[in-house]
Amino acid sequence: MSQVAFSSWGRQVTDNRQGGDAEVEVAKKKLPVTFDGAKQISAFMGWDGLILFDSNVDVVAMAAEYAKRVQEDYCCAKCSPGKKGTRVMQDTLARIVAGDGEEADLDTIENVGELLQNCKCTLCQTSAIPILDTVKHFRNEYLAYINGNSGQKKAVDYKVKMTAPCQDKCPSHIDIPAYIEAIKNRRYDESLSVIRESMPLPAVCGRVCPHPCETACRRANVDEPINIMVLKRTASDYEWKHNHQPPMQPKAKQKETIGIVGAGPAGLAAAYYLALEGYHCTIYEALPEGFGGGMIAVGIPAYRMPRHLLQRDIDIICEMGVDIVYDTKVGVDISLMELKQKHDAVLLAPGAHKSKPMGVEGEDKGYKGFLAGGIEFLRDAYMGRPTGMGKKVCVVGGGNTAIDCVRVALREGAEESVLLYRRTRKEMPADVWEIDGADEEGVKFEFLVLPKKIIVDENEQVTGVECVRMELGEPDDSGRRRPQPVAGSEFIVECDTLIPAIGQDPELSFITEETGIQITRWNTVVTKYVDLQNAAGRGLNDVMGNPLSRTLITDMDGVFASGDAEIGPLTVVACVGNAHRAAKVIQRYLVEGQAYLTDEDFHEDILSHLGVYDKNEQVSWLDAIGRFNQKEVHGKERASKGNYNEVELGFSDSDAVIEAERCLRCYRVSMIAV
Repeated sequence: MSQVAFSSWGRQVTDNRQGGDAEVEVAKKKLPVTFDGAKQISAFMGWDGLILFDSNVDVVAMAAEYAKRVQEDYCCAKCSPGKKGTRVMQDTLARIVAGDGEEADLDTIENVGELLQNCKCTLCQTSAIPILDTVKHFRNEYLAYINGNSGQKKAVDYKVKMTAPCQDKCPSHIDIPAYIEAIKNRRYDESLSVIRESMPLPAVCGRVCPHPCETACRRANVDEPINIMVLKRTASDYEWKHNHQPPMQPKAKQKETIGIVGAGPAGLAAAYYLALEGYHCTIYEALPEGFGGGMIAVGIPAYRMPRHLLQRDIDIICEMGVDIVYDTKVGVDISLMELKQKHDAVLLAPGAHKSKPMGVEGEDKGYKGFLAGGIEFLRDAYMGRPTGMGKKVCVVGGGNTAIDCVRVALREGAEESVLLYRRTRKEMPADVWEIDGADEEGVKFEFLVLPKKIIVDENEQVTGVECVRMELGEPDDSGRRRPQPVAGSEFIVECDTLIPAIGQDPELSFITEETGIQITRWNTVVTKYVDLQNAAGRGLNDVMGNPLSRTLITDMDGVFASGDAEIGPLTVVACVGNAHRAAKVIQRYLVEGQAYLTDEDFHEDILSHLGVYDKNEQVSWLDAIGRFNQKEVHGKERASKGNYNEVELGFSDSDAVIEAERCLRCYRVSMIAV
């Protein structure tokens, strides 16, 4: 990072304008050198102050432009302090920059800054902070303008973006405060329209999303985070329960077509956004008809994601002009090269449908009762195929797939379902509420154990698994304490079924050498990226932790990658966000013949790397109101054989409105001078 000339970020003032080299931690670690891999960042102005890298930047002009953009582009005008105060701030700064200002105007700016603390939401409140910092610490520059001695300053270009802590943390960058406010006003249709701008699978994401947005909710600094995910479900459920027809209409039909590999969340999302722009998309799906949705359909059990609602989301996308060709495996029924010849652009989004090997003695022997993997088990169970499961089931792993397996095993008739995990419950990567759900349904847990060897009888039927006890040592690369075996602690867990669920990989065998597309060591598609520390590159990530902007472009012209195949096995919401960008990049490729990222993309990535939420911020609020949680079916009977009824039941409309009223509407405005 280049040397900081001045910073007031985080209410900590560092002033190197007269010499000195004091560092600013947030600038050193969180802000890149360039905006887009080429243009240098000269200054950053936002909700928590000003960071100035180039002392030749006209701070007064930047403050005036910031005030103008806040007032004209982002102020909601729903409260008098915000509507009128930001206009006074804008006009006063404009007058100063025009050379018509007076010293008394500086007092006016400071007084308005105080007034803005009474606004309805935090957008106008926080926008006053960097402007007041410039008045306080760059007063001589203001006086130079007022006295007609401003001189020549370096010309810069301003990049401006509105965000919110929750919106920034959401991988799909849904405008969360907007859709919550619409629910508060009982405008469910408006809320759903906002959601669909960034998330075309609202029924799905309103149920199975791990809601990382809630980890960046400022309401948590008061009491508890907003129940953001369930409010999304509320908007979606309202539409289908009231038989409302989705209002979206695609634009005029374009001549170009796009072929998409995989009808999972990434493939569906990309198709939706391209279809809205008038492009005809054909999705090639290996699973048979009725199993659209990829891993959502065959990897997430119906008690979490009812199939009729998943199908409704898919049907809405197909009604936009998207075709899904089922029972068609790319690489077998049609080659990637044939897709390339058939379509003007191709998106690779096959999903991660292949389980990782467990690495225990005997797993390659074909023993009865040792199943291929958690993903395959869930797929067979949902599709009504024989699973090979017995009565005593052991599942190895600690993620959501492993939890789904032990819970599905009970619903498939297992008398005993046991989870084996090499760390403790605290270190499990699975969502806490999913672990609690398994616990309530009667799943047994064996923590700090590592399977070593499969035990079988004379008929090669699994009868148990030999494990060794583990203890936690020093943290590994994931930040979790590394499990280490305890010498002489071997023991046997009896079972007739052993299911490995320790991870999964995309199936990329259809990518042949002739395509020129390369695969990373993580078994993902190599795509190009822009390293904002001033270098372009190819690959999955940057080992130095530099902020990257992913282009989703492969080494084969006109072929792009998205979802699990590009970012690795993650979440529905991450795949959708990744695919939304892919759709926009593909459209630029089709319209302009070039695939590239826009200023909006780069700004989005910079803010994500910076982080918008401050967990240590002191948020004052007059009254703490407890979080509403959705109703849920309780008791072990919910996991009885064949019972795949939905466990979580959502909000009533009145509960949703009360929960939406807890939102603090924490918008922020970012401005970057390049």
